[in-house]
This record gives sequence, structure tokens and C-alpha cells, in this order.
Amino acid sequence: MDIEEFRKAGYQAIDRICDYFASLQDRPVVSQVQPGYLLDSLPTHPPEDAEDFTAIADDFQKLILPGITNWQHPNFFAYFPTAGSFEGILGDLYASSVSNPGFNWLSSPACTELEQVVMDWSAKLLGLGDHFLNRNGIGGGVIQTTASEACIVVCVAARARYVRQNPEVKLQDLVIYTTTQTHSLGVKAGLILGLEVRPLEVTSEDQYGLRGETLQKALVEDLARGKRPFILIGTVGSTSSGAVDNIGEIGEVLQDYPSIWLHVDSAWAGVAMACPEYRTFGQLDPINKYASSYDTNFHKWGLVNFDASMLWVRNRQDLTDALDVTPEFLRTKQHDAGLAIDYRNWQLGLGRRFRSLKVWFVLRRYGVVGFRKHIREGIALNEYFVSLIRASPDFELVTTPSLALTVFRLTVPPSITLAEDEDVLAVQNDLNQEFHRRVSNESDKIFLTQTKLNNTFCIRFAVGAQRTRKEHVDQAWDIIQTNARAATEEWVQSRTKG
Repeated sequence: MDIEEFRKAGYQAIDRICDYFASLQDRPVVSQVQPGYLLDSLPTHPPEDAEDFTAIADDFQKLILPGITNWQHPNFFAYFPTAGSFEGILGDLYASSVSNPGFNWLSSPACTELEQVVMDWSAKLLGLGDHFLNRNGIGGGVIQTTASEACIVVCVAARARYVRQNPEVKLQDLVIYTTTQTHSLGVKAGLILGLEVRPLEVTSEDQYGLRGETLQKALVEDLARGKRPFILIGTVGSTSSGAVDNIGEIGEVLQDYPSIWLHVDSAWAGVAMACPEYRTFGQLDPINKYASSYDTNFHKWGLVNFDASMLWVRNRQDLTDALDVTPEFLRTKQHDAGLAIDYRNWQLGLGRRFRSLKVWFVLRRYGVVGFRKHIREGIALNEYFVSLIRASPDFELVTTPSLALTVFRLTVPPSITLAEDEDVLAVQNDLNQEFHRRVSNESDKIFLTQTKLNNTFCIRFAVGAQRTRKEHVDQAWDIIQTNARAATEEWVQSRTKG
């Protein structure tokens, strides 16, 4: 492909991307294909001769798009949102045009320095303290692929620091602390590092957030049995329910255990701290006071296309001491002189994408005002959905709504009398599983996901797609009500027959 061919194909690509977004609302939310559809449609060997690019682009429309679940669909309320802004798309396009591995400053100075700038911009947007800024030369920020990878990175750094400070410790005695509501990233880190993971129990009475007394009790128990907890992964905005660990209490407890690293994972909820009114919810003050590291995903609710997981550390040397590998062929005079950051030493891999460009595009195009407006609109839409739940006798909230996330369930009709030996929770779960099954059968119109909180089966409703408006929440509510009535009727009939 020469320049003019690329120009022509590029124009067509932009036109088709615009057509895709213009028709997004009319497309199914979830891909309706069956497993193996693409495997059966494509040849088993690559083509011997070059193919015309028009045919290749047409196959994207014909074969690939039908297999795409449309995360930017306005009726997508599952998991958490994944951003898909036009600014982010263009940022990725420009970044791809200057493709480079970005492993050190010299490989492309703009890649390194723009990342330093946007990480400092983002820290200030969220209210993070100056000690997390790259400009201070001690702490700093780096873009990772995902919050899971960021967690592994800080676990590696925390382990190295703990062993350095406690050289007598045996690696098999090290323990990662999570909670029973922590994202699977904690368990994944333990699997990769071959370390024990202890999930600390959290309860509905505490809104599924970790309390300091629970941590203190666990520390006493583990140290008594010869175990050495070296990191605690706290959460602000858990996946299941948007739960928030009490970072202030946790931080106070860890003052007596200075070798233990406190990492705060706020992958979804963190961007809400762009709005000052949500900084107390986001635990900003205790994060600034106690956290060794903090991570949030701008690629979820933060308008930046996947991937862009923003990780800040209080002391960058903790990362580089654990991860710096500099063979002679990677050595540069700029790094040796301490004049430049080499971000390869802040991550697991060597090469890295030019992610900062799309962050730069988004932050400049939206500005702080536009970014905050996007967050506030999502929360307002969720508050509207909550009002519908509260006004209905057929549903109940399972947890306190969290920013743009609601966890709810269908209630057992008051006309149903349970037998004395029946398990009430099992009955409620049975009804809600039938309800969710029915809603899932309408995945072309709406997408909701389920979770379990202390064995309670419930439904999650997460707002955040950039194109979601009030009418889409109303459409979702109509579908939810229709399927709730059908599920309840069928469930009641099955009990009667039984």
C-alpha cells in the first residue's frame, strides 16, 4: 500500500467508523453469533498472494462487526463501561502512525515526556497529592495496560521492598492481603508470584468495605503463625457492588507495620474524584496520606479508549529497584545521567505503546469541565434508575447505590408463603436467577450482569456509556419490568405445580 492508497483506505475507514457509531443504537447490544462462527468462516491458512484491501475492509464489515459486543451501546449496563471517544480513536490512530516500542527515553522522547505530563495532569484532575507527581522526582505515574497488571507490578515492588527491609524473611511465608470483595486481580497476582493470598472477610453491615479492626486481627493471627503479610490491596469501588474499604482505618493500622505496602485499586470509581463532591467517597484524603500506590482506569469511565490504566506510586525507586534491568544495549547517556525516565523499569514488559497521546487528546478536548460533566451525567442517570427501583414494590436494593452502579434484586411476591423448612435466601436466589435468565435472553436490547454478595444472587446496573441518556434508562426499565413479571409468574406456577 502506497501513500495514496493509504489515504483512500483511510478516508473509507473513517467514513465506516462514523457510520458504525451513527447506527450503534440500532445494533444489538451483545453479539448474537454462536461460538465458532468466525472459525468456520475463515480459511485455515493465510493467503498465498496479496489480497485487495477493499475486500479486506469489506470483510471487517461482513465478518468481524457481527461478532462485536457493542460496549459503547447506550443500552450497555453490564460490567463497567469501556470508553470509546472519537478523541481516543484519533489518538490511537496518530500513535500507530509513529509506531515505536517506547522502552526508553531515546526510543522516542515525546512518548516518555508526554506520559509524564498527562500522568501529572491526571493526578491533579483527581486531587492526588504532589508526592504522586512525576515533577517531584520522588513519586510519579505510569500508564499500565490494566489494573490487574498494575497490581502485579506493585506486588513485585512491594515484595522486593519487604525482603530488602526484612532480609531474614522466607519467600514462602509472604502473604498478599485482599478482601472477599477484591477484584480477581489480587488472586491473579498471587498465582503469578506463587504467593499465598488471604482474603479478609467483609460484611453487609459494613457495606462490604474492609475495616481497620479486621485487618488488625488478621495481622496478629498471621504474624503469630510465622506468616509475613507484605501488601494489602484496598479497593474503592469494588466490581460487585461499588464497595469502599475504609482506607483511613487501614492506613492507621499499617502505621505500626511500615514494611507493608498499601495499594488502592479504584479501577472504575477513581475517575469520579475529578468531581470535588465525590472525593470523600473516593477516600482522597486517606489515599494521599497513607497509600503507597494508587490505580484507576481512564479506559473505563474516563473517556480514554482501552487501554489506559493510570498507576501512581509514592516512591518510584520502589519500582525501579524491583524492575530495573538495563543490559548494555539498552543503556543511554540520558538515563545514566539521571536526566530521563525509562518507563520500561516501571512495568513488567520491555516495550510499551504510546498510550499517553490519546489521554492528551481527551483531556485537552474535554477539559476539566467536560470531564466532570460526563461523570456527573452518569451518576445522575443512575440516581434516576435508583428512584425507579425504590418506587417499585417488585424490587429492592441489595446495597447502597455507588456512584453510577446499582445492585438490586426482584422480591418474592407477598402472596407466596414459604414453608418453615425452606431456605429463604435459596428461594430468593432461585427467583432472581430465573429473572436474570430472561433478561439475558434479550441481550440484543439490553445487557446486565449478575453477581453474588455473601451468597445473595443479585443484578448489577452500571451506567457509564458515553451515549446513554434518560430514554435508554427508561427503555431498560421497561425490559426489566416485563421480564420480572414473566419470571415471577412462571416461578409462582412452578411452585404451585410442585
